Amino acid sequence: MLDLNRLRVLQEVARGGSFSAAARALHITPSAVSQQISALERGIGVPVVTRGARGVTLTDPGRLLVQAVDNLTGDLRHVERHLAAYADGDSGRLAIASFPSAGHSLLPLALAPLTRRPDVEVTVREAETEQAVPLLRAGEVDLALVYHNFTLDPPREWAADLHYTPVLHEEFFAVVPATHAFATRDRLRFGELADEWWVHGTGLFAAQIDAYCAAAGFRPKAACRSADTTFMQTMVAAGVGVAIMPAVAVARHLDGIVAVPIDEPPMRHVGVLHRRDRWQPPLAVELVELLGSTARALTVPGTRP
Repeated sequence: MLDLNRLRVLQEVARGGSFSAAARALHITPSAVSQQISALERGIGVPVVTRGARGVTLTDPGRLLVQAVDNLTGDLRHVERHLAAYADGDSGRLAIASFPSAGHSLLPLALAPLTRRPDVEVTVREAETEQAVPLLRAGEVDLALVYHNFTLDPPREWAADLHYTPVLHEEFFAVVPATHAFATRDRLRFGELADEWWVHGTGLFAAQIDAYCAAAGFRPKAACRSADTTFMQTMVAAGVGVAIMPAVAVARHLDGIVAVPIDEPPMRHVGVLHRRDRWQPPLAVELVELLGSTARALTVPGTRP
């Protein structure tokens, strides 16, 4: 078995041309250098230096070993540079799970500083909160951008193994066709939507809206269901029904719809999760900070950091 310390001594002997020069470079005695070289030779069974009155010269095995050490030193320096870049967030990989409507404004703006770095690889998986949390627990993503409703506190089931950082609070709006009577209103009461046909969501998003409807004393009549908030709003523009949308999901660029504020609106709370038992790479830490700063800079009506 080759001893790296002895190889390092041999490397200095080759550089200095003598045991005394190697000793000065390594801050040890010439006798210690000689002992290390002798031990190396005994270990490999062949001489690595030829001792002479004018110093030492390397044998062929000695030159082979020094070349190997030089290559290894270069490789280690290369690794050190990469580790430094990784620690500084200039390189590395980052996998994120995110609910779709976060991709309308929040997530892209936060990711932009990272994706401009040539040695950073970012992967985003579209997943509603109920799918994103299992992905995070399974180790398939580093961070999960999620949402919850009803209270500022996140669901208790996350607390055991996940750390939650709040990012954004957003109001829900009533999205109605531009030709609808409600389109000219400054505000609506939630209960006024009871008799309307709805373009409704699916999964957790729909379940939470259903809970708000139940609290207002009605059950929404779904004319259409979709997990795609943009598709939902094109259906609203076509007059299929009305919809309830969180602020960042409102497609304000879309013709034919109007987003009307709601009195005492339902709120959606957006945050980011990571696993407590896993060391967070610098890119993940930076993205959490970028999400916070992006939320503070957003000019989307109905949002606050």
